[in-house]
Amino acid sequence: MVKYFEIETKIPFAESLIWQLNRNFYQDKSIAAWSNNTVPHQMTSNSQVGKTYAQLIFGILKDLATKGQIKERVYILELGAGHGRLCYHVLQHLSKLVNSVTNTLPPFCYVLSDIVEGNLSFFKSHPQLQRYYKSGQLDYAYFDAVEGKELYLRHAEKTIKSQDLEQPILAIGNYFFDSIPNELFFIKDKIISTCSLSVHSKENPQGMDSEKLLDQMVFTFHHDIAILPLSAEPIQNEILEEYRESLSHTHLLFPKLGMQCLQKLKAFSSAGLVLLTMDKGFHELHNLSKRKEPEIIKHGSMSVWTNYHALSAYCTKSGGKALFPKFSNFHLEIGCLMFLADGESYTHTNAAYEEVVNNFGPDDFNTIKKMAYSNVSRLKVIDFIAMIRLSNYDSTFFTKLLPRFKQAAKHISKNERVRIGQTLERVWEMYFSIDESFDLAYELGGMLYDLAYYEKALVYFQYSVDRYGQKEDTFYNQALCHYQMKEDILFYKSLNEFKDVFPEYKLIAELEGLDMG
Repeated sequence: MVKYFEIETKIPFAESLIWQLNRNFYQDKSIAAWSNNTVPHQMTSNSQVGKTYAQLIFGILKDLATKGQIKERVYILELGAGHGRLCYHVLQHLSKLVNSVTNTLPPFCYVLSDIVEGNLSFFKSHPQLQRYYKSGQLDYAYFDAVEGKELYLRHAEKTIKSQDLEQPILAIGNYFFDSIPNELFFIKDKIISTCSLSVHSKENPQGMDSEKLLDQMVFTFHHDIAILPLSAEPIQNEILEEYRESLSHTHLLFPKLGMQCLQKLKAFSSAGLVLLTMDKGFHELHNLSKRKEPEIIKHGSMSVWTNYHALSAYCTKSGGKALFPKFSNFHLEIGCLMFLADGESYTHTNAAYEEVVNNFGPDDFNTIKKMAYSNVSRLKVIDFIAMIRLSNYDSTFFTKLLPRFKQAAKHISKNERVRIGQTLERVWEMYFSIDESFDLAYELGGMLYDLAYYEKALVYFQYSVDRYGQKEDTFYNQALCHYQMKEDILFYKSLNEFKDVFPEYKLIAELEGLDMG
């Protein structure tokens, strides 16, 4: 019989140690949680997702302008921003959209918030964000969405308190509600029970860090008939009562804390709240029925599926309007919850949601992306260009296609050469560094060299040097660029520097043997 080590016994699910360990993991790892690729983030923080959020925000700004609300700033608060890559994508796309119209829109400020000081320091000093700080379109803040009652913007040195804002506050909950404590109930024969959790470890937990302990955990669920009412909030009780009447033999995750977060966010503004959110989860009632014990998904940290049906009901029962996909999803949900007195009048927002979610959205793109990965060996250059364009030039998607793309680009037409060069530059424009080890600039420089764009290749090799320092291969390629452009003085200068820094490099002799005639 396998012996497990007891961690805790019969603790209410929302109060279990697993949630604190999850929080500890991010505190311990900071930006390395993503730069080391421990926590997956490509599906949630790519350029295509950023453009989707940007177009929804753009719709909201246009609706506010239509109402004559153009003087006060609109604050966009990203909850648990983590690595900041999503923010960069949103700002890149939103800036282009705002600059494309001549009518006056209200100013906006995107606020990167997190509870991890290491992440906030990363945001503060990141070179790619500085222009947005200077323009007033970006700020950062420590904000605990569970406990926070005020928002202190560290760049502007400004505090936002209850009812301070006259514009609706916009919040982005991107893979946020799956990582904060959820209540868990079991419903059978119209009887609702509370669920508790016993946690054991496969190995002795002594001295384990949060990541290792989460990975070793084994869970046992327990049911106890609930004493009604289950909440002090009437709307929450109403939703739970409807679940009790309509669901059968099911485990139900209930985002009580998520609803409290929304209440805190609403309090910042006298005009209401708009939540834009994306996560794995369900928004249709039938998907909540006959569900087994919840899957606790481990990926360095841990997460659960999000009950968007409950958040949607909470919004509508509070007098708001909730937008969720009209069609069944395969990978993720995208919602727009308008806690506004006049949500129906936000026609630009409603139209944007119809276009970027219902017509074609990130869920559809993820299906196509998986299809591209499984058929990568059959793709031609024009296929690669179309796929990368469809991704809105997402750098991570490009990187996964890169080995085959480089092969396909060896035999190309003049038009394909031009389009590849344009594509590479757009990929770099959308790239946001999170201190990962992969040197995208070097790879782009190499492809541009192969395409005979030597001057442009030099630019990207210099980007590589600026970020990762001088490497043997970079020196070599820089020298070759100068050789191809017949820049004799620069070639020999580069070669001499190369010999000084890397005297043992085997290809130095090859460079010395080149004929500059």
